[in-house]
Amino acid sequence: MGRARRKGRAIHGWLALDKPEGMTSTEAVARVRRITDAAKAGHGGTLDPLATGVLPIALGEATKTVAYIVDGRKHYRFTARLGEARTTDDREGEVTAHSPERPDSDAIERALPAFVGTVEQVPPRFAAIKIDGERAYDLARRGAPVELAPRPVEIERLTLLERPDRDHAVLEMVCGRGAYVRAVVRDLGEQLGCFAHVAALRRLRVGPFRAESAIAPETLAQLVADDALPQALISLPAALQEMPALPLTGPQAERLRAGQKIRVAPELVSGRPAEDGTVRAMAAGVMVALARLQGGQLSPVRVFNL
Repeated sequence: MGRARRKGRAIHGWLALDKPEGMTSTEAVARVRRITDAAKAGHGGTLDPLATGVLPIALGEATKTVAYIVDGRKHYRFTARLGEARTTDDREGEVTAHSPERPDSDAIERALPAFVGTVEQVPPRFAAIKIDGERAYDLARRGAPVELAPRPVEIERLTLLERPDRDHAVLEMVCGRGAYVRAVVRDLGEQLGCFAHVAALRRLRVGPFRAESAIAPETLAQLVADDALPQALISLPAALQEMPALPLTGPQAERLRAGQKIRVAPELVSGRPAEDGTVRAMAAGVMVALARLQGGQLSPVRVFNL
């Protein structure tokens, strides 16, 4: 007889987890589920085990909005170790090349503008990208050849913060979806002629989620023990606050929940319309659906059972 499927509690909302070093994003989601007993959970943007910082965790109906959070701007602070190339482009890999060269701070700052804007970036070999159905990092670990094509990424800002010593440089980066810090450090080291890899990495922001308000797993466990989980939950409307909202009447909300298209007054939309017309359809402060507004017609994209 098959094992009974785990149900758990119906918890809906987002958590900003401060992921500790050494934990994978999948392990972080599993830990949050164990702590909260949530029936459903997922994460909004993978963090490498080496990295710490903001890992948005979606619970319940919030999992339907993961794609919109992943698209949000990301802010990283990281330390580049100069003089060494590694297989994984971070300190967890094996050293593949050495260099005695150490660029000064001026040389690093002169190199940074080439990485800002819409740039072509080759992802690291040890990445979660799928190749013929398999993750690139699984292929790389088996020693199989991994060929990843360059792809355009948007890097809004890349700045040098400090040089703790001649072997290290601390930088910050603000970027869009799909940009790899490890690839930036790898390519920067090659451009400077010294090789480089990531020695430390912390994510400070993903969309509306910030490190200042992110909580550690231990803090989350204490909140749950104190029956205070709602203090940590971020509502769906708050997580998607940058998306324009459209108020609905009760009857309009019911029809939209049933998957029907409805007629609305476009001028009631608050906020700047998204390029594809996606809005938060709201009724009495509750998010009814993510819907697409075209002219005066509103079509449901993702309906929420809240």
